[in-house]
Amino acid sequence: MALANRSAPAGRSAIGALWRLLALLLLCAVALQIYFVVRIALMAVLAPQSTTFQRSEAWRLLVEKQRIDWSQTWVDDDRLSANLKRAVIASEDAGFAEHTGVEWDALEQAWEKNRRAEAAAERRNAQAQKQQAQRPQAPPRRAIEPKVVGGSTISQQLAKNLFLSGERTVLRKGQEFMLTMALEALLSKRRILEVYLNSVEWGEGVFGAQAAARHYFRTDAARLDAYAAARLAVMLPAPKRFEKNPGSAYLASRSATIVARMGSVALP
Repeated sequence: MALANRSAPAGRSAIGALWRLLALLLLCAVALQIYFVVRIALMAVLAPQSTTFQRSEAWRLLVEKQRIDWSQTWVDDDRLSANLKRAVIASEDAGFAEHTGVEWDALEQAWEKNRRAEAAAERRNAQAQKQQAQRPQAPPRRAIEPKVVGGSTISQQLAKNLFLSGERTVLRKGQEFMLTMALEALLSKRRILEVYLNSVEWGEGVFGAQAAARHYFRTDAARLDAYAAARLAVMLPAPKRFEKNPGSAYLASRSATIVARMGSVALP
C-alpha cells in the first residue's frame, strides 16, 4: 500500500514534466513564427542581407572548393527591367498578380505528376534489379531517379529560399505555406517580386538579377531586352545546369515561347 502511495506522486510528477516540455516546445514554435513574421515585416523597408539558401550555398562552395566565388548586387525595383519581370512571371508563375500566394490546382497537378514519376521510376528500377539478378556478370545499373516537378508560386519559392531548407517533408511544406501567407499579407506583390529577383540563384555563386545580367550579358538588370530576359527566366528551375550549357536547344526554344507570352503579362 505504501509503495502504491509513493508511485502515484511519481506518476503525476512525470506527467507534469511532460506537459511542461510540451508547453515549452509550443512556446518555441510560436516564438519562431513571430520571428519569421517580424523578419518579413521588416522586408517592407529593408532588403534582406542573405537567405538561408544563399548561406547553404556559400558553405557548400567553401567546403567543396575552399573558396567562395560570389556575385550579388541589390538593385531597386525601378532598376529592374520590366522585360525581366514579365519574363519571370510568364515562365514561373503566370497567375502571380492575382493569386493569394498558393496556386492549389497547380500544386495538386504537380503532386500527381510526381507520384506517377516515382511509380514509373520504381517499376524501372525493379525491372533493372531483376535483369541484374539474371545476369550477375553485367555491370550494375545506376538507379533511376524520378523527375520531380514543382507547382510553387514565386511567393512560395521566395519563402523557401529566405528561411527554409531544401528537404521535402510535410512539416517543411506546412511552414512554407505559413511563410507564404505572411509574405502576401505583409508585402506588396511588387515588393515580393523585387526581393525574389534580387535573391534568386542564376548560377553557381550568381545571385540576383544584376549579377545575372552582368554575368551572362555584360549589361545591367535595367537594360535587359526581351530575349535576354526570357533566357534568364527559363534558367531559373535549373540555373547551374543551364549555366554549363548556355547554347542548349531547349533554352533557345523555351525562351522564344516566353518572349511570345510576355506581352500578355500584367505587372503588379
